[in-house]
Amino acid sequence: MADSVSLQCTWGRTPLPAGASPQAAYLLVEAVPNAASERVPLNFCLVLDRSGSMQGAKLAAMKDATKRVIDTLTPQDIVSIVLFDDTVQVLAPATAAGDKAALQALVDSIEEAGGTAMSGGLRAGQAELRKNTTPDRVGALLLLTDGQTWGDEDSCRTLAGELAQAGVRITALGLGAEWNEKLLDDLAEATGGTSDYIAEPAQITTFFQRAVRAAQGTVAQDARLLLRLARDITPRAVYRTTPVIANLGYQPIGQNEVAVKIGSLEASTPASVVIDLLVPARAAGSFRIAQAELHYTPLGGSEQIIKQDVLLEFSADANAPKFDPRVMNLVEKVTAFKLQTRALSEAEAGNVAGATQKLRAAATRLLDLGELDLAQKAQQQAEQLEQGQGMSAESQKELRYATRRLTQKLEE
Repeated sequence: MADSVSLQCTWGRTPLPAGASPQAAYLLVEAVPNAASERVPLNFCLVLDRSGSMQGAKLAAMKDATKRVIDTLTPQDIVSIVLFDDTVQVLAPATAAGDKAALQALVDSIEEAGGTAMSGGLRAGQAELRKNTTPDRVGALLLLTDGQTWGDEDSCRTLAGELAQAGVRITALGLGAEWNEKLLDDLAEATGGTSDYIAEPAQITTFFQRAVRAAQGTVAQDARLLLRLARDITPRAVYRTTPVIANLGYQPIGQNEVAVKIGSLEASTPASVVIDLLVPARAAGSFRIAQAELHYTPLGGSEQIIKQDVLLEFSADANAPKFDPRVMNLVEKVTAFKLQTRALSEAEAGNVAGATQKLRAAATRLLDLGELDLAQKAQQQAEQLEQGQGMSAESQKELRYATRRLTQKLEE
């Protein structure tokens, strides 16, 4: 399976002007599965909030979305369903997803009750997943909540760390405006999973289906990028661009070597990162800037390594440099993400002027990208801050998570 994934490196602009002062260069690195694989068997657990605040449309939509997940599974998949409020109920212990009618009948019986204690649900989900942990089966936990968990956030984070060690990814979904995004982000990040914001109950099915497809399309796990840079090349930032935008940072391994965690690779979506590099002056010619190494582990296999030299052309012809539209579009989306992230941080710190300036800059970027609705919302938030009004929880979550999703579109 050494050829199941390929490594592709593309510069945002090439060639660079020769003899110029140090300049920024954007490198897109993509880990691309070479062929669609068969759906892999899952060890899938749904941990669902059924507290009193879920009553009505929320609960009905959650039940419908859960039944559709069951429809999507195969008899080779293992599924379990855990409910939590301030108590825990294992609604469906881990079992093969063969008798779908029986599983869906259990889902129909769900009723809301009580408060919110998330750690109990995660602990019970972990216990169910442990029953069927095997190297050739993808472990995934789907968490849905609409509220704050009280007093057990640290326990939730500890459980996420244990799930990560077992190779389980968490998809953490918050419904409405009252949940703790920092906690859900932490749980997902700890496991190489994703977190997201669901504005309306009608959207639950879309997010549940995406989580199942991502798990079923897994071709490799524990992907890591190692970049060995030429002596005078300086890395400044590393951002994931697909499947969602995130500031990955990087871990220095030594002088001129950095490592980036990528996580799981899915058949339907290349995993890509944009690396912001500072490149010193060069004469005209072709130069080796770096060597990229992709480390990944195919399901049920051993670690594979792909290496590729990264060359960059320099030219004395002032008309030679050309931009790669796809790479620069990703850079613009990353920039919009950075601006809104900084704006929210400034707003939380009470720096209204800084937050307003960055929101307006983000709105301009989003407008240029054709994201008209999101640009308008960023502009509206800037105006509200100027008028002395705070940003609502809904507005903060919408901006935070919608800009993460700029490189993808939700399926209707």
